[in-house]
Amino acid sequence: MACMKLGSKQDAFQRQGQAWFCTTGLPSDVTLEVGDMTFHLHMFPLLSRSGLLERLIGQLSNEEEEGGGVIKLRDIPGGAKAFELVARFCYGVKLELTAVNIVYIYCAANYLEMTEEYGEANLVSQAEVFLNQVVLRSWKDCVRALQTCEDVLPQAGDLGIVKRCIDSLATKACTDPNLFGWPMMEHGSMQSPGGSVLWNGISTGARLRNPSSDWWYEDVSALSLNLYKRLIAVMTSRGVKPEIIAGSLTYYAKRYLPGLNRRQSISENSTRLVSMGSGPTAPSEDEQRVLVEEIEALLPSEKGVTSTKFLFGLLRTAMIINASQNCKANLERRIGWQLDQATLEDLLMPNFSYSVDTLYDVECVQRILEHFLKMDQASGGGGISPTCSIEDERLMGSPSLTPITTVAKLVDGYLAEVAPDINLKLPKFQALAAAVPEYARPLDDGLYRAIDIYLKAHPWLSDSEREQLCRLMDCQKLSLEACTHAAQNERLPLRVVVQVLFFEQLQLRTSIAGCFLVSDNLEGSRPLLRSGIAPSGEGGWVSAVKENQVLKVGMDNMRMRVSELEKECSSMRQEIEKLGKPRGPWNNVSKRLGFRFKSQICSAQEGSVRSHGRSPSSKHSKHKKSSSFDG
Repeated sequence: MACMKLGSKQDAFQRQGQAWFCTTGLPSDVTLEVGDMTFHLHMFPLLSRSGLLERLIGQLSNEEEEGGGVIKLRDIPGGAKAFELVARFCYGVKLELTAVNIVYIYCAANYLEMTEEYGEANLVSQAEVFLNQVVLRSWKDCVRALQTCEDVLPQAGDLGIVKRCIDSLATKACTDPNLFGWPMMEHGSMQSPGGSVLWNGISTGARLRNPSSDWWYEDVSALSLNLYKRLIAVMTSRGVKPEIIAGSLTYYAKRYLPGLNRRQSISENSTRLVSMGSGPTAPSEDEQRVLVEEIEALLPSEKGVTSTKFLFGLLRTAMIINASQNCKANLERRIGWQLDQATLEDLLMPNFSYSVDTLYDVECVQRILEHFLKMDQASGGGGISPTCSIEDERLMGSPSLTPITTVAKLVDGYLAEVAPDINLKLPKFQALAAAVPEYARPLDDGLYRAIDIYLKAHPWLSDSEREQLCRLMDCQKLSLEACTHAAQNERLPLRVVVQVLFFEQLQLRTSIAGCFLVSDNLEGSRPLLRSGIAPSGEGGWVSAVKENQVLKVGMDNMRMRVSELEKECSSMRQEIEKLGKPRGPWNNVSKRLGFRFKSQICSAQEGSVRSHGRSPSSKHSKHKKSSSFDG
């Protein structure tokens, strides 16, 4: 830390209890009270440097009080500590100006009117030179000086010290440190061994790590909230990137909000807000509430520049300490703008309200989802068009890459996590599930899993409520594994089971028709070979013809199986129509609709596999594996 030495005389001050004495051999002729300290000094050194003390001493002389009088300086900036330094300067005693005491000395000297009018090279001019030429040119010293300004506000603000320090810090933080070289890099970390750096042609024996844009975060986090806000405002006005501003705010919040970094212990230096008291005490709930609201107001408005995980942590803290409703609403809106960047763990926020019995705050997640959907619609929609089929979506690329599809998958996972809560009412579950557009889900497997878990945790639901809940999913958008599980799921209404079986058969016929189309195309290539049109490689044609013959035999077997399946399906429809109530013959219907129909599908697939010379046992065993949809 840089310093400036003033005076040349030996120290002539001695402290006795709460009093200071000047041991010059002459008896003191003036007494000054500054706070709880008393200074027994001499008139001439004081009045020859200070205009204020000259007037006060003159008033005492006019009153002709024997033994002198007592001058009370109650409003001097910096108190007794600052006045002690000023008194040493008046006596010419050795004194060092540093970044820690310069603000106190500067303010006290201006308060006492220690200008050039009352002495050459007076204290005000000396402090001004040291502040401009030393402190403001050094990042570390400027931070230290700005920290001390909090104790002498508003005097430091009126003298422009705060503004000059903030402007200096903002300029340095906005500038690439690499442009200044070694002297500027006070914040860098030295590493030895591993290379060396030359400075003025001399090897230092260590190398300086390349600084990143966050090199100044830790230093400015030591500032009080009031000064830190002013610094961030100046940096924002000077065009600092929003990502850098958001990073600094995140660092500052994590230092003073214990709830944001639960796994880390709070150090003794970071357990209080400087602007709200002193001492090594943890910030109170009121202090944390003020900090959360101020941090939220300072966050950049651009989407994605602030970490979603940090926003969720800030929202949880705001709920715990009961921050203002406006603050919580703004945080929910910010999270909604970038919900596609969240994780399932982020969404699982405990319910801190005493009026609600649910374990997780489902209503908060629904509000966040609504903000995302509004933003998605305003931007033209980030998902696939509602008119696109599943096949079109596959052609357009993986739908999981779109924000709306990512959010749909996230919501389905959240529904599965909150479904076991017996206090979660059906309308809340339905409202959250239905809020996601249908086109956002290329498959409804995740939604089906959540519905199945909810039905298992709420066995008292009526038949009408079960059917109403199952209408949320589209049976046509279930995978083969989900269809297999649903066909044997006794918790589902019979109508849903029949729909699953019907659409499963429809998908199977569509797949078989596609195989027929491939077979016909291969048959059409035979005349080319017979006409003598030889391709560039005859081996390719020969292998194609052989594969065509094998596939033809498999297609003939498949046609026979499909015919049998159609007959079986017709008989199943007749039996279903005869059933008056689903409760009595449920087991027979489940077996006939599920297992028997599945065996026909397996037989059809086995016939196709045998035509290619593959073992049917592996295909059949696939249907015997336990399903991942079991709640």
